[in-house]
Amino acid sequence: PFVFMEKRLPLGPDYFSSLAKVGALFAISITLQQLCYLGASVTNASFLVSTATVMTPLAAWFLVGERPTASLTIAAGLTLVGALLLSDGIAGFSSGDLTAVLSAACYALWAVELGRHMQVHARPFTAAATQFFGAAAFALPLGAMQGNLSLAAAFAAGPELAILGVFSTAIAFGIQTVALRFTPASHAAVIVSAESVFGALGAAIFLGERSSSASVLGAGIILGAILSVAMSNRALQARTSLRTASVQPFDAAPAFATASANRAGDRHPNNSGPVEECDGPCR
Repeated sequence: PFVFMEKRLPLGPDYFSSLAKVGALFAISITLQQLCYLGASVTNASFLVSTATVMTPLAAWFLVGERPTASLTIAAGLTLVGALLLSDGIAGFSSGDLTAVLSAACYALWAVELGRHMQVHARPFTAAATQFFGAAAFALPLGAMQGNLSLAAAFAAGPELAILGVFSTAIAFGIQTVALRFTPASHAAVIVSAESVFGALGAAIFLGERSSSASVLGAGIILGAILSVAMSNRALQARTSLRTASVQPFDAAPAFATASANRAGDRHPNNSGPVEECDGPCR
């Protein structure tokens, strides 16, 4: 229903081609991520998909000329180290691991394209709906070809599918779609890497898994990198607003002078009646 609220917004040039690229990259990325679990361990896959954190600043640099700052480069590298510690290392490299790396690369391209689309065209609900419908249209034929797609299987996995569809996909990617209108894709990639930290925390709470000291250290490194990016982004916005406020045209009058002139123009004489003329001295 929110999509119909955006129909009144004007369409910019190349809107549909940009939307098609975003939808296609999202469908390919999320499909590759699901396929990688067929041949890779959860530990390896979770770490390798997290390499999108490092790939996104590079993709933003090559595609849109967004040169990464030194602090962002360090934060992205620390996030990668933290993800490696959080997953307790990586063992071996299989075809599933390669699929996870391809998924991370597609996620990096998707984040950059989505950020560019949102900053130029906006319409976040339309973009989110297009991505979700595109992913469904891309994945359903693949599921049918696998031979295990049926209503009985869907109903049997109903609660899990509802959680994955509503929370992990619709809400999570919907919020990210809106956020990319206001923050660079490279910054968002570092912040979104907190997913691995919350995943480990949820596994400890709901599944009773115990994290090693290396995992705790990795989670701390990721959170520290996220905090540094958030603070640097806030400082950059403050400097930009201060610079904009301090630059005024040379011929512009100061604010206090303009206000004084306005107040003077609003004054009326005490006697609003006709002016009395007299030949002699006026009393």
